[in-house]
Amino acid sequence: MDAHPAGDGPTVRRSSRLLFRLTAAVLVGAIVIGLAATGWLLAGIRWPSAAEVTSRRVVLLTSADGHDLFHNGNLQLAPVDAKDMPANVVNAVLSVEDRRFFQHAGIRPLSTLRAFSANLKAGRIVAGGSTITQQLVKNLFLGPQRTYKRKFEEAAIAIWLEHRLSKDEILTSYLNNVYLGSGAIGFPAAAKIYFSKDVAHLSVAEAAMLAGMISAPSHDDPFHDLKAARSRAARVLDSMVANGKLTEDAALLAKLHPATPNSTEISPESSGWFVDWVYNNTYPIIPKLGGTVRLRTTIDLRLQQAAANIVKSTLGKYGAEKHAGQAALVAMRPDGAVVAMVGGLSYAASQYNRAVEARRQPGSAFKLFDYYAALRQGYKSDNEILDAPVDINGWRPGNYGRHNHGEVTLAEAFANSLNDATVRLSQQVGIGAVISAARDLGLHAPLANNPSLALGTAEVTLLDLTSAYAAVRAGKAPVTPRGISAIKTPNDRDFVSFDAASQSRHDLGPYQNELIDLLRGVVEHGTGRAAALSGFAAGKTGTTQDYKDAWFVGFDDSLVVGVWVGNDDHTPMKKITGGTLPAMIWKDFMEKAHTPSAPSTTEVNATLPPRVPGNTVGQAHAPVASAGDQEQPPSDTGDARCNIPVCEGFYHSFRASDCTYQPYDGGPRQYCAR
Repeated sequence: MDAHPAGDGPTVRRSSRLLFRLTAAVLVGAIVIGLAATGWLLAGIRWPSAAEVTSRRVVLLTSADGHDLFHNGNLQLAPVDAKDMPANVVNAVLSVEDRRFFQHAGIRPLSTLRAFSANLKAGRIVAGGSTITQQLVKNLFLGPQRTYKRKFEEAAIAIWLEHRLSKDEILTSYLNNVYLGSGAIGFPAAAKIYFSKDVAHLSVAEAAMLAGMISAPSHDDPFHDLKAARSRAARVLDSMVANGKLTEDAALLAKLHPATPNSTEISPESSGWFVDWVYNNTYPIIPKLGGTVRLRTTIDLRLQQAAANIVKSTLGKYGAEKHAGQAALVAMRPDGAVVAMVGGLSYAASQYNRAVEARRQPGSAFKLFDYYAALRQGYKSDNEILDAPVDINGWRPGNYGRHNHGEVTLAEAFANSLNDATVRLSQQVGIGAVISAARDLGLHAPLANNPSLALGTAEVTLLDLTSAYAAVRAGKAPVTPRGISAIKTPNDRDFVSFDAASQSRHDLGPYQNELIDLLRGVVEHGTGRAAALSGFAAGKTGTTQDYKDAWFVGFDDSLVVGVWVGNDDHTPMKKITGGTLPAMIWKDFMEKAHTPSAPSTTEVNATLPPRVPGNTVGQAHAPVASAGDQEQPPSDTGDARCNIPVCEGFYHSFRASDCTYQPYDGGPRQYCAR
């Protein structure tokens, strides 16, 4: 029998106790550190409310004739409940993204551990192991950043939502907020963009194609790579079979007849400037929660595309030669309803809206306010004014070409844009009176009280200036430009129309006809002859010093249009005046606007459906009827029936008995096709 030294027993026991204490200390330390780390991670989390997931704000914009409009290149439609979507849509998504969605509590621990192991091996985050709930959290609240801290937050919020929301609520939010390429946010938008149908009508093949895009929406976008999209859809179909959600025969049939994109609902890219303008003015005042707000806008997509094409083709033809890099156009009805807005050469290249945001000197286009001030002080268009050199404390404006004409009528001075005569007139009536006249016509730009103001040295926006001219056409001022014709909130049964007549405005009275006569003279025998139409047209040219800016703003019977041409860097153009490119663009647009025949596919996005026969472009859309009003159906001949309230609002000479109005040029009465 072996003998042990006398002190062995107590030594072993002391060592055991020491080891136990060290182990306990390590465990306690680890727990404390873990709790501290967890507390630190949790402390930075913002826990979303249930409403932020289930009742998010969606602002849905449509054109005047009901086409969906993109905002910042994206489209999101009113949400559709998951239980109201086809079963194949739900099954396709669950089969490839989260088969155990209805069993887990927000995260899948084993998948998370596998992803964590893969990330450790790679030395960076390459896998996530995300559930649908985690993906929803990432899409709505956290963004695409890949860090361990963000993954922890994602998992924590996912568990939080699973305890506050039903599975149906989570799935509904996911299906309506997941990005699916080409600007489609959610399955309702994707169904419309790719297949021109409601989500309820998606086929098995179409559902599989959309579900297959979730993991790589850009790579598998059928508009960019149809082969890749179909290949991914086939794998989705196989997953549905493996998941017991689709028979092999049905999957084979879907593969033999794969989905093919067929979009007819995409609004033209150029409408982005208009949509951004409307969005920026309305989004801040709409409640963040509460569901879908529908805004019916005033934009006419045919006019919009025509305007964009004319600007692009004109600059393409003359821009390089004349060193003219940009142009902008705004078209509105006399009541301020904007029907077209072009903010530059290309929205894809620059979202900067030169029609709304750019402030430039209007040059002689400002003279409208000089002469309006004179008319209000008793001057008449046939009164004479001296067109001779002017010297005001050393400032000598001078006429274009440095030629003077002696005694001329106000009408002649205005039509030929004589600077010396205009400055002399403004000094007689007073610059303060000119500023008051501009303000009364609705011009909001800062206006300095100095002599040069008479020649348009104050900086204005094209939208603001065009609105002032609209006041002249309407005979009432001010005219507030607007992009919304009706609104429908979740609490409304019907659209509520925007009533432009409810604005507080004053009547221009006898000055309206005198101003129109002055503007008409510019087009008929003055600097704006390049803008002459076959019928009535009136407007004013504007050119700034060194040809940095060129303008034409004017109107016919039903449209008020402003055009600016120039360069973003303020470099001079090569002798471009308001009577050249701007007047040419204005005329081309007006002629396209009032051509009743359907435009060619080069003029209008070929995906847009044809208009109702008989509707003149630019006059096709009446204000939205309020609750209880009945929309007038088309007659047997294809012409729209007379809309008396609308026609009365546009034409003072309107006659309800035969639905005609008297054009300003005195020609034969014309049928009101509004």
